[in-house]
Amino acid sequence: MRRIVGTSAMGIRMPIIKRGDDLVAIIADVFETFVNNHQIEVEEKDIIGVTESLLARAQGNYVDLDVITEDINEKYDDEISIVFPILSRNRFVNILKAIANSKKKIKIYLSYPADEVGNALMDAKLLREKGINIYTESLSEKDYIDIFEKPHLHPFTQVDYVHLYKSMAVNDNIEIIFSNNLQAIAEASSAVLIANIHDEDYLKTFFKEQGVSKVYSLRDILNTPSKDHGYNDDYGLYGSNMASETSLKLFPRDSLTFVNELQEEIYKKTGVGIEILVYGDGAFKDPSGRIWELADPVVSPAYTAGLEGQPDEIKLKYLADTEFDNLRGDEAEAALKSKITQKSQQMTVEDKLGTTPRNLTDLIGSLCDLVSGSGDKGTPVVYIKGYFDNFSDE
Repeated sequence: MRRIVGTSAMGIRMPIIKRGDDLVAIIADVFETFVNNHQIEVEEKDIIGVTESLLARAQGNYVDLDVITEDINEKYDDEISIVFPILSRNRFVNILKAIANSKKKIKIYLSYPADEVGNALMDAKLLREKGINIYTESLSEKDYIDIFEKPHLHPFTQVDYVHLYKSMAVNDNIEIIFSNNLQAIAEASSAVLIANIHDEDYLKTFFKEQGVSKVYSLRDILNTPSKDHGYNDDYGLYGSNMASETSLKLFPRDSLTFVNELQEEIYKKTGVGIEILVYGDGAFKDPSGRIWELADPVVSPAYTAGLEGQPDEIKLKYLADTEFDNLRGDEAEAALKSKITQKSQQMTVEDKLGTTPRNLTDLIGSLCDLVSGSGDKGTPVVYIKGYFDNFSDE
């Protein structure tokens, strides 16, 4: 019978995971029940995705804000310039609260008209009408108030982030400046904390070359192993989330060990070698809010070896419209299947037109993130079948 279904992804409901739980054993047991109850045939190269927050919770990778304040006090003297933080209650408010509690003088440099992942801070059209050059001009808090009749509210959360970040001040120790001018920021700063996620390396190099005496990023905060509190030796505070009013959940540690152990446990139960990845925020852009979502340092901090690399695909619709344009029905299908099965020997650059070379883990992690959601679905584990299949597979 002709195969109809291609790739499918299913969210798996899990029990509530708490600190210290054996996540490998729990997921393996739930997965075994899942495939038995639904009579699913587990196959080689099927995939299980586990959200990073589930792993971090089981690890107990949390930290109280006063511990962050202690680390800030060890690294900085009297003043800190925080460069390009994301606009987020969940991602940055607690970090800022901890920094403000150091009682140092804090200058927050916000990129404008939006942050690095597209969260809008102000109306770009109005900026153009006012003749403001966003690449060279820095705006003060007073400028912001004078230019805009009312604060800009985030289109989804309805939060005024300028007011929110300013309200984290202790004894009025926070000043907000709107600027994309790195040279101006460097000239006005003696010590920098880079909060920008995806341009971190470039910004670190730039400020050091400009002679700024102390340059750290969020990666450098809470990145030292400790028995007393959570940490992440690879990412520091990058990828952290608000856990409570006084604590953060950090990005998980030892993720590679986890995926390999889970792969082995699933093999014991099923006799099949499937692939495992840990995933965070997927990389996809919201069409209305223009937010491209990726607030984690990477989509997947760890994955099993079979998920390394990029897809090796040809563009069916290109071939259907060119090389096989004169074929129809079963004849066209047979020709395309033959082309696919021989693609490793005869694939041309033209055959790949439109197949963007992205990492498999970025694609699969984004799929997992969309399936699991970020609210109350209760499906932090995602099972994917047929991802590596193609049109020629029966």
